[in-house]
Amino acid sequence: MSSASSTSATGGNQPARPTAKQAIVRLAVKDDVPHIHRMIYQMAVFERLTHLFSATEESLSSTLFPDDPSQSPPTVFILELSDDGTPPLPQHPSDCLHPLVRRVEFTTTVDDPESESFISSPGTVVAGFVLFFRNYSTFMAKPGLYIEDLFVREPYRRRGLGRILLTAVAEQAAKTGMGRVEWCVLDWNVNAIKFYEEMGAEVLQEWRICRLTGDALEAYGRNAD
Repeated sequence: MSSASSTSATGGNQPARPTAKQAIVRLAVKDDVPHIHRMIYQMAVFERLTHLFSATEESLSSTLFPDDPSQSPPTVFILELSDDGTPPLPQHPSDCLHPLVRRVEFTTTVDDPESESFISSPGTVVAGFVLFFRNYSTFMAKPGLYIEDLFVREPYRRRGLGRILLTAVAEQAAKTGMGRVEWCVLDWNVNAIKFYEEMGAEVLQEWRICRLTGDALEAYGRNAD
């Protein structure tokens, strides 16, 4: 890729042209699990939560893509980048999502040392993902969607890709008449909070997350015996 400026034939300096890419949001498939696993670990590093990370490719494969679809696994959208004009790969006719395609322009050089590890098809690299599932609002008497994770790899942040992923989920909720989309954000992640508020999301300061896990959760199973 060219540097920030290039020299014309006459010797003058000209600013580098923006690089056009095609951003494609599609449903994840089982073959995406190695990329998903790697991104989840990178997210744990970013959020300073690697001590809670225990997922493996095998556990992700069995829970995200179970042999019995009646288990209602969460949905994962993958965001890929390809050269502008490259058509998205066809998907299975039963897929609920037609690939969402957006043209994006990168005005600065992308330095992606891990690009080879995130190639999903020739000329296409995985840049992020979003994982979500259905929930329900009793007050609204409507189902909704809860985003568990939304992640964009570090070389591609602050380029509008997080907005594309969030838009893809919001479109699914709006098209099917759902009442809302919800997610959590770490209180120190001020950039993310600002981004969500600019998109129109309401940050609910008065709510707290409650969680039972590990030994505390297992104790309930033992008490039921």
